Amino acid sequence: MSSGGGGRRKKGGHEEHEEHVNHERWLVSYADMLTLLFVLFVVLFSMSSVDQKKFAELAAGLSEGFGASSAAFQGNVSNLDGAGQASTVVPIDPGVNPGSGGGGTAGMTKEQKEAVARAVQAADRAEASKDAKAATKEAEDLKKLENKLADALEKSKLLNQVKFTIDRRGLVVTIVTNEVVFAGNRADLQAGGRKILDALAPTLAKLPNNIEVDGNTNQLKATTTFYPSGWELSAARASVTVRYLIDHGLAKNRMSAVGLSDTKPLIDPRDPRAVTMNRRVDVVILTTLTPEQAALLPSAAGDDAKLHTGETSAKAKAAADAAAKAEAGTTEPTTESTTTTTHD
Repeated sequence: MSSGGGGRRKKGGHEEHEEHVNHERWLVSYADMLTLLFVLFVVLFSMSSVDQKKFAELAAGLSEGFGASSAAFQGNVSNLDGAGQASTVVPIDPGVNPGSGGGGTAGMTKEQKEAVARAVQAADRAEASKDAKAATKEAEDLKKLENKLADALEKSKLLNQVKFTIDRRGLVVTIVTNEVVFAGNRADLQAGGRKILDALAPTLAKLPNNIEVDGNTNQLKATTTFYPSGWELSAARASVTVRYLIDHGLAKNRMSAVGLSDTKPLIDPRDPRAVTMNRRVDVVILTTLTPEQAALLPSAAGDDAKLHTGETSAKAKAAADAAAKAEAGTTEPTTESTTTTTHD
């Protein structure tokens, strides 16, 4: 029998010892923390030194992965029109705050600023060329419209009652009102005025353009009988003309009436013809161009920017044929005779 509880059990012939408490286990956690901190600083260090080549390859791979090939990612250089073969690339600093005043050409070298200037000039030239082409095309279309209106007026024997001009607003059809369209100091359409508008209305009704009617008086200081001043008289004449055109097929939402009194003379008030020529109604077929393009219309129109009698389609065709024949004559090859001089 074993005596007392103090005896120890034996297992397999070996004496079993009691476990001792480990008081140094905190070193394991401490070592793990140091290892993690070391890894953290290694990663931060590796991120601070970027391999430009590898970064470009990564960016290109990402770009292709999203289905686009970007010159900005790949570092390719694309020359702008008009910049020649300049290959100077203007770097963009992603750290610049657009609102801090540190953007733009600040901090650029002279070559980089010149590259920016060339790019801006190339863009301006391209835009100016686009505007000039649009103005030229519009001037040609307005001239064709003049031909159609002149054909209608010629058919009614009224072509000499109307003048045409192309300005920045569009095609201006000037109807001289001297006792033909309106009586003196009155805004009631005369029979002659109705005939002119009847000839113009069918062609104008087919246009998509907006139309402005301007009433104008001459510079005579005579007192108006039925209206307080020339402002009311000119506005009334413009309004009557607009209402007549609407009644003959033109859409109301395309029309506007403007009274200008004597502020827009057609010719110099000192000219004896001013009494009759400046007393008029202008029907303006407004252009659809942008303001920048419309400013080029007078230059694109050439002689048609001056007040002139309308050219019919037949006269326009004859003039075009004559010009083509003259051009063909100047391009025909000429045979020059050669002479040989013998000296004794």
